[in-house]
Amino acid sequence: MKKLLTLSRALFLGFVRDRGSLFFAIFFPLMFLVLFGGVFNFGSSKVAVVEVGEVPILSAQVEKQYHDALTLKHYTDLGKALDAVRKGDYVAAVEQRGGTIVAHYTKTDAVRAGTAQGILGSIVGEQNQRATGSPPKYQLTFSAVEDKSLKQIQYVLPGLLGWAVATSGTFGAAMSLVLWRRSKLLRRLQLAPVPTGIVVTARVLVSLGIALIQTAIFIGLGKLAFGLKLTADWWMAIPIVVAATLAFLSIGLLAGAIAKTEEATVALVNVIVLPMAFLSGSFIPLDSAPSWIRTISTVLPLTHANNGMLDTMVRGESWTVGLPQIGILLGFAVVITAIATRFFQWDAN
Repeated sequence: MKKLLTLSRALFLGFVRDRGSLFFAIFFPLMFLVLFGGVFNFGSSKVAVVEVGEVPILSAQVEKQYHDALTLKHYTDLGKALDAVRKGDYVAAVEQRGGTIVAHYTKTDAVRAGTAQGILGSIVGEQNQRATGSPPKYQLTFSAVEDKSLKQIQYVLPGLLGWAVATSGTFGAAMSLVLWRRSKLLRRLQLAPVPTGIVVTARVLVSLGIALIQTAIFIGLGKLAFGLKLTADWWMAIPIVVAATLAFLSIGLLAGAIAKTEEATVALVNVIVLPMAFLSGSFIPLDSAPSWIRTISTVLPLTHANNGMLDTMVRGESWTVGLPQIGILLGFAVVITAIATRFFQWDAN
């Protein structure tokens, strides 16, 4: 028993002293617990709904009973309200046509749309119950602001494509840099007659080619297998992917400059890319997430890549909407590359 306890203690101390094992066994899962706990804590988040004109039963019930669940905004113009819902600013726009309550909702976020429909159904049901013995006073109908032929793949594909580009760009740059350094290839390239700029440009072109191939595969498979429908300015996704690839290459360059081994590179890139994918809405929408999570997401390059592709490929926005996103991504690439050069080394220590 004494030998068992001694060996167990030695193994435990070895585990505690191994920072990598300690991080991935304890702190890494805790980080995801915080992320998922915050993202899925919908109970503290309100659903934003637009009241178009006067809908007395809606405003009265929200103020009286549903103020913790719904945030009510007022519009007088139905067209502007529908545009706001289509852009994702609000979940639904509600108008009253005589005894019919019409809720125009967005399919971009099925969770919040379902929540809004459930609450609106409860409001109308309560009003009808008060008119016992008479025909229902109010009827509730739902109408999607998007084309009824659009499928869920429209909203899933941009986020997954962004995540794929982020993963390949970051992993490719980081792993290449570490492998070249450890194999002394970087030093040989430095001494070779080929200018360093040509080597860097070639690596960038390869990464851009891979990203464009990913884009073609995603869009092609989406159209052929899942009924993906592209908007008029869908092509704007291509320059967005190019700018995003440059941004993720800069992250990979920084990770490769810091990491010393292949194992450390894989761990570091996973720590960067996976949380960023969740915080950027690649897997699940963040509209119902707490404000602090949405604030963090605004500084992440993947958020701007996802939003740019979602606006131009799904929401039917003009191609000019993607220009600010491209500018942010390119600016991010310049800043992170400048930081990475401060850590760059030709030889492994």
